[in-house]
Amino acid sequence: MDRGKGTSATSIRDVARRANVSSATVSRAFAEPGLVRQETLTRVLAVAEELRYRPSRAARSLTTGKTGNIGVIVSDLGNPFFSAILKGGQARAREADHAVFLADAEENPRLEMELVRAMARQVDGVVICSSRLSEAQLQQLRKDTTLVLVNRRVSGVSAVLLDGAGGMRQAIEHLEALGHKRIGFLGGPAESWSNRERRRGLRAVARGRSLEVIEFGPFAPQFEAGQHAADLAVAAEVTAVVAFNDLMALGVLSRLADRGIGVPHEISVVGFDNILMAGMATPQLTTVALPLEQAGRVAIELLLEQLAQPGLGTHEESLPAQLIVRASTAPPPNGVRSGMRATRTEPLQETNAVAES
Repeated sequence: MDRGKGTSATSIRDVARRANVSSATVSRAFAEPGLVRQETLTRVLAVAEELRYRPSRAARSLTTGKTGNIGVIVSDLGNPFFSAILKGGQARAREADHAVFLADAEENPRLEMELVRAMARQVDGVVICSSRLSEAQLQQLRKDTTLVLVNRRVSGVSAVLLDGAGGMRQAIEHLEALGHKRIGFLGGPAESWSNRERRRGLRAVARGRSLEVIEFGPFAPQFEAGQHAADLAVAAEVTAVVAFNDLMALGVLSRLADRGIGVPHEISVVGFDNILMAGMATPQLTTVALPLEQAGRVAIELLLEQLAQPGLGTHEESLPAQLIVRASTAPPPNGVRSGMRATRTEPLQETNAVAES
């Protein structure tokens, strides 16, 4: 029962015998080191290291009331955006000797709610990435377990926020500098905080400039949605497209290639997230890079801080975006398929041609 993870199944009794202390003292040294005299603590930990002893999570749970487990819920496990966040989060959890339980909410708010409540019985806290729940629902869930959010702001909950608005500003300024005047934005899910932030950034940067920006959507943040959205953008005669994420942008590239429309010479395409496939596309995708692995690490760090000091209060960490210019953007064609009104400024337009199911 008290066996650790060291070589030859080193037990707590082996450590106690070698350190000339009781098994209870060894247990306290790992669970509540502040209750052990420094000299004794140093000796116990040195012996444990020598014998490669590690207390089991089950044993620590009995002593501390903590499971040593952290839950992470993502909106879509098939989206590489979340894989990068998970990589960083799991690395930080491993450093703290915590295990990560992962669940996929499948872009379904009801399933997300059920998963958090189920996990709350098995973990010490939950990180939710790009939650699709309402603020009221998240406020309910924070009563069940300690929460940290990624890419979502809710009062009273610690969060890691990626600067989508700033990233959008960089993307639009890049396209404007190339000479584009008529730009389409392919929006993501209506309930997505990231989508609202990107739209906010879009409208702020377009205000007062000689640009026509047409918004399409909402769309599911998937490759297939980008393929369909490409047809709408072409019909609207935009010379550049900014997609909600790289998966949609890759769908746009695929559909334009099928139609024989050249990228970037006839239409430019910009994505968001800088997933690995963005640099493998043909042409390579200009995109807004977000520090995804760092976001995962910071989210776990915030959760660990909350668990260690329950009265600490909440904290928000904002991480910057950076435009990565690749081959999918170029100056617009000279009057070809542009339909541009170069000197006219129009308010943002929006089409709900395809609503997310």
